[in-house]
Amino acid sequence: MGSESNRSRRDPEEFQRDAVALVRSSGKTVTEVAREIGVSAEGLRSRVKRDTIDRGQGAPGELTSTEREELRRLRRQNREQAETIEVLRKAAVFFAKESDR
Repeated sequence: MGSESNRSRRDPEEFQRDAVALVRSSGKTVTEVAREIGVSAEGLRSRVKRDTIDRGQGAPGELTSTEREELRRLRRQNREQAETIEVLRKAAVFFAKESDR
C-alpha cells in the first residue's frame, strides 16, 4: 500500500516524465518498466513515442506536442472566425432586405 498511495499523491505529469526517463535509462523494455511501476504498457509506450517526437527524433511530418497544440488552437480559431463570418453574412443580407423596403 505504501508505494500505491505514494504514487497517487505524485503529480501525474511528473510521474509520466519519470517513467519515460526510466525506460530510456534502464535498458529495459517498455513492457518491463510498465510492469514494475504498475502502469499500462501501451500507455507508457505512447508516452515514450510522444517524448521521442517532442525531442525532434520522430519520423518526418510528425508534429511535436507544441505543434499539435498550436494546430488545435488555430483550428478552433478558424472555426470561430467562420461562425462569425456566417453571422455577419446573414446580418448583411437581413439589413440589405430591410433597406430595400
